[in-house]
Amino acid sequence: MSYRELATRPVLAWSAVTVAGRLPIAMAPLALVFLVRERPGGYSLGAVLAAAYVIGEIVAAPVLGLRLDAEHARPQLVAGLAVGAAGFAGLGLAPGAHPVVLAALALLGGAGPAAVPGGLRALLTSLVPERAVTQAMSMESVLIFGIWAAAPALVTGLALGVAPAVPLLLMGVLLVLAVAGLWMLPPGWQQAAKADGASTRRALLRAWPVYVLGAAGLTLLALAELILPALLEQRGIGIGWAGLLLAGFSIGSAVGAFAYGLRAGWPGTLPLQSLVLVLAVASGVALVAVLPSAAGIAVALVVAGLLQAPASLARNLALRELLPPSALAAGYSVMYAAVGAGYAASGTLAGGLLKVVAPSTAILWGVGLTGLLILIGAVGERRLVREREDADRDRVDADRDRPQAQEAASEDAASASASSEDAASQEADAAVRNVRR
Repeated sequence: MSYRELATRPVLAWSAVTVAGRLPIAMAPLALVFLVRERPGGYSLGAVLAAAYVIGEIVAAPVLGLRLDAEHARPQLVAGLAVGAAGFAGLGLAPGAHPVVLAALALLGGAGPAAVPGGLRALLTSLVPERAVTQAMSMESVLIFGIWAAAPALVTGLALGVAPAVPLLLMGVLLVLAVAGLWMLPPGWQQAAKADGASTRRALLRAWPVYVLGAAGLTLLALAELILPALLEQRGIGIGWAGLLLAGFSIGSAVGAFAYGLRAGWPGTLPLQSLVLVLAVASGVALVAVLPSAAGIAVALVVAGLLQAPASLARNLALRELLPPSALAAGYSVMYAAVGAGYAASGTLAGGLLKVVAPSTAILWGVGLTGLLILIGAVGERRLVREREDADRDRVDADRDRPQAQEAASEDAASASASSEDAASQEADAAVRNVRR
């Protein structure tokens, strides 16, 4: 199936809703940094606010995702988008509020729409045939990274050219438009009979290595996004370049996602693909910390972005293979929470380190944290692979032994039947002899 065949009315409507619903999410971290940049300790406070926003996402996403009613998800998605719009509008209308108030509003802005990405992905896969799911998810990644490409430039332009609060107000308006657009889509999606809650939770917990690698991937994005403005000032480069450089990262990611969907299968298993690619992205982000010129930083970010999208796609496809169909929407939400956790951890680390070390050193520390997460995820995924190989081997052995068992059972049944016939014959002979006597 070609990308052109995805251009159906339902998928196009889904794309419009996704742009309106996901663009504020992409704008939020950098918008929060610019909102408080001119206050004392502005960069550190901005990193903390971005972390608070993401904490709202990671706490709410699995809770709300598990509660999504697959066939009637629209009211839940509408409520989440409305809460997020209220949080962003509050930040835009009260930019000088106490940091605690700003953190609470950021938390609300992250928590409200936390289940929307997982719900929209489950809805997308229900709009296309099964054979087109990989390409549909590649198309989704192209769209999402296109959004992430536009978001930094949009935030930078509005914050520096108009006012720091304007991006937050625009984000609230976009979420309201997403609410209206949900009525162009089906109210939900069909799914297989849902397992009991305990079985679903076990399935989700079993996939933890995939979530850890997802978290590792987004720590890199956090490093690039939150520390880049400070790094540019350290290098003597105009801060206005931050938006364009991050747009280059996202454009590279969009190209990588499109290229990944052009081929049915890439070398190696999905977990191996994800592992190799996220290591390559980490290397690119580490180069950003040491390269002295804007041109060098731009090249490193574009290459890192080019590999980031296939790494993310491989993780999501691996998760789809690992989970039962009834747990996919919840699994996508947990994955969203996991990558948000990686972002929050990296943002918090960056905010603390920027107080005591140079931005370039803070990036390298963040890459070290990413390496630790990659190691933990790789060990866990290796264990999962062994478990699946053992299960497949047991299934093959059971299939091979089944005909022999059936043959043995047939022979036993025939033998038992013959014995019964012999016994009946002997009883009949005995009865005849008794009659003769």
